[in-house]
Order: sequence, then C-alpha cells, then structure tokens
Amino acid sequence: MEYFLNRDRFLSVLKNVLIWDVIVIGGGATGIGIALDSSSRGYKTLLLEQSDFSKGTSSRSTKLIHGGIRYLAQGNIKLVYEALRERGYLLKNAPHLVKKKKFIIPIFSWKMGILYWTGLKLYEWLSGSFSFGNSIFLSKNEVLKNFPDIKNNGLKGGILYYDGQFDDARLSINLAQTCVKKGGVLLNYFQVKELKKNNGKISGVLAVDIETKKEYSLSSKVVINATGIFSESISKMDNPKCSLLIKPSQGTHIVLSKSFFSSEDSIVIPKTKDGRILFCIPWYDHVLVGTTDTQLKNNKNILDPIPLEEEIDFILQTFEKYFIKKPKKSDILSAFSGLRPLFYPNNNSTKTKDISRSHKIIISYSGLISIIGGKWTTYRKMAEDAINKAIDIGHLNKNYSITKNLKIHGSHCSLSNDKNFYWDKYGEDQYHIKDLIKKYPSLGKNIFTKNNIFCLTKAEVVWMVRYEMARTIEDILARRFRLLFLNAKKAIQIAPKIASLMSKELSQDKNWEKSQVTSFIRLARKYYYPSSNKQ
Repeated sequence: MEYFLNRDRFLSVLKNVLIWDVIVIGGGATGIGIALDSSSRGYKTLLLEQSDFSKGTSSRSTKLIHGGIRYLAQGNIKLVYEALRERGYLLKNAPHLVKKKKFIIPIFSWKMGILYWTGLKLYEWLSGSFSFGNSIFLSKNEVLKNFPDIKNNGLKGGILYYDGQFDDARLSINLAQTCVKKGGVLLNYFQVKELKKNNGKISGVLAVDIETKKEYSLSSKVVINATGIFSESISKMDNPKCSLLIKPSQGTHIVLSKSFFSSEDSIVIPKTKDGRILFCIPWYDHVLVGTTDTQLKNNKNILDPIPLEEEIDFILQTFEKYFIKKPKKSDILSAFSGLRPLFYPNNNSTKTKDISRSHKIIISYSGLISIIGGKWTTYRKMAEDAINKAIDIGHLNKNYSITKNLKIHGSHCSLSNDKNFYWDKYGEDQYHIKDLIKKYPSLGKNIFTKNNIFCLTKAEVVWMVRYEMARTIEDILARRFRLLFLNAKKAIQIAPKIASLMSKELSQDKNWEKSQVTSFIRLARKYYYPSSNKQ
C-alpha cells in the first residue's frame, strides 16, 4: 500500500531523484513533522535518521498533549495559547492515539486552591473552541473516591481539568506513514556524515547507509537540521566555529504497577520541593510518574541517557509524600530519560526549568536551517514555520501548509467503546494485522500477555518489520510496542522470541539473532533499577 514504510523501496527511490526540494536531518517528532508538512505541500522530501524514528527524546516524553499549565505559571501565555490550539488539531486529526484525559490537582491550602482555580480557568479560556472540557472543583470525598491511594492528611479538595494523552512513538510512526502517502521518503539507520556546498551555499548531504555501509551523495535545494540534542554537531559540519547555545535538560520518568496508583484518572502534584510539577498518569495499565528537569553538564551516552540516582530519589520521595503506598527502588519496572534540547539566548546560568519551550529557527550564512526547542504538542506548528523558511531559502514554489486539517494515518477507523481498546492504537492498520492472523492463524499466538489492554501477537511483530521499518529488537520493544518503557525485565524475557520472528522476516541467521538479543539485554538493563546505575 502507498503508506507502507519499506526501506528497500525507499532506497531504490534515491537512485531516481537527481535533486530533492527538502532534505530533513533527524527523525524525531520535529523532523518527521517537517517532512510531512513539506511533502504534503508537494515538495520532493527526504528524511534521514541515524538511528530509529523517535529513538531519542521523542519516545521518552510524559505522553501528554497539553498546553502546559507550568508554562502558564511562568507567564508564557503565547506558548500555552499556541499549544492548546495544536492540542485541538491533534485530537481531531489523530483520535486513535490522542485521548482526552481527566487530571486532578489535590488542594491542601485554600489560598493555593484559589490560585490554581484561577489559572485553570484561564487555561480553559485560552483553549476557546478547542476546549477539552470545563474545569470543576471537587470536594475532599470526591477526590478520595477518584484516588483511594492518596493520603488525606490536610486534603481540602481538588480541581479537575482536562488535557490530552497519547503514545508518542506510535504517533511518530503514523506521521511517517502519512508523509509517505504524500510522496515523502524516510530512511532510518542512515547517517549524515557531511554537508555539501556549492559556492559556499548548502547544496545537499553526504550520507551513509549504516546497514550496508554504502555512501550516498544527495543534492537538495534546502537542508533542515532537526536533530534535537545533536543540532550543534550538524551545524559544526557547516561551520566548525558554530555554537547554537543549547542547554540540555534531562527529564526522567519511572513506571510502577497499578497497585501503587489504581485510578484511571491522572493526578498533578502542583508544587514539588524544586518548584516543578510532577504527573502520575495511567498508561497501558501501568502508572507513569515524572518528570524531572535536570541540567546536564556531561552529554555522554546521549542516545540512551541514564536516569540519575538523585532523579529517582526525587520522584520516589515526592510520590511517597502524597500516596499511601511507598514504592521502593526495587518496585520500579522501568526508568527512562530523555534530553530536551533547550535553546537559551545567552550564557547565563538560568535553570533549565525556567527556559522557554518555544522553538527557535536559525539560518546560517550558507543556508542551513536549524530548528531547536519546542515540544511534542507543537510539532505541527514548528514544522509549518520551518517549511515557510525553507520556501524562502530554497526559492521553492510557494505552497501553503495543509496540516491543520490533514488526517493522520490511523485516524480512519472505528474506535472501541469498551475497555478492550488494545487495537485502537493501530487505527485502520488493525484490520490488516487481523487479516494476517486470519490467513496465518499461528500468527495470532500471543508472545506477551498481561490482559486485554496490553498484549503482543506474532502478527504484530511481522507487521512492524514488514510495514513499519522495524530493524532491531529495540525498535519493536521500545517504540513499536512499548514494553521496554513499561517493564524492562519482561522485555528481556521475550527478546529471543522477537529475534526469531524478525530474523525470518529480514532473512538473517542465528548469529544475527544472538547478537540482537545480547545487544538488547545490555540496553534493557539500563532501564530497571538499580541495575541502570551500575553500567
């Protein structure tokens, strides 16, 4: 089908395109969003990602599509207003992945309660016609009914409001599929080694296929650097003296079993000891708790950042302060971190939690476009802004963005009305996967089973390899199916079965299987505590 992610087909296209309109470096939310905006305007678009799509920060978010109540507290009204509108577009264009979610802020002080109530009413007002629902005040008993696990000492009541939740990595895949529908080409495991220039102006890239080691010289009217935390390294290919003023911030989350947090609603701990907000969010029948905002001085292991012990302690201590059951480090099923590439305007020591999440577009003397900052919710607006700049830089025909009303692949399906919503995340692809099972009943066997909310069949793995460009066990268990982020030890247990299925699809041998399993186990051990900090 026209939206399949097929690496071999994409590689064959490279031979037939003499010059691209736009080459995007980076396959996270920003890069894929830019590629989609570009291809949907009719430009010949190529995206190159050195690892897997959303391998970095874009798969390690708090799983929220939101305006950002914290940014409202900082007075960044413009960002909140923009994000709330984008939240509305996403709910309309990807309803199979973006869901309205109830959030409750517990109130322990009437003074703070009035402050939060005022802020949330402003939040609600800013959303306008894109509102997800009205915020309401809850009594103490109503809060305890929703959250039987919360401590009631000093509890006055709570404020309920609505925001959005999603699966970040799966949305990336659907965005990539939509891009392909519009004629775009996307390649993972494809690394840019050098920027090409003609008379001092960017004219393309030199890149290598990491799997085959084959090198490609690719010409383009515009090159866009959307590599997040790697942005400066790409810019230094253009100008070795370049400094993009990026201040990396690490956000860490832990995952616990629902025995610690039984509610189906989310809770917001409004003010931690460092002045941040902490979320406790049900996700795939587990609970996600985070996030931190830690300024990093050392950027080693950047693709797989490791949670710091002080971050784990901070999250656990904050959780313990509000909930009856006290989780230990051994109760953590998975812990993961992502690095935010925050742009700061000067060299002062501003704390990362205070740096704006607004995006910044920088154009070098040679015409390289770099986009830095931003957040998942505003990826579409970031992409639109980047391509508007690309039109000027590359002297492209002026076509307007259509992505505000562009349905994302997966949205054309009937969603489940009951609690067995497991298949919803595949959108209309669920019907093709079920057809595989009908044709080959053995593929219907579960590899992993927790309940109807979270399981994995052989057919899904086959689908992910054939049509979603999964190339490694990690691609399957971290991003196509989220088990590594939910229970690292369980992911290790089923890794050999995944390798066996993948090797048949990719025509690999037993040595490949063994290597894949060894590599995955080494990675997965970083996700559970305390092993993660002994690497």
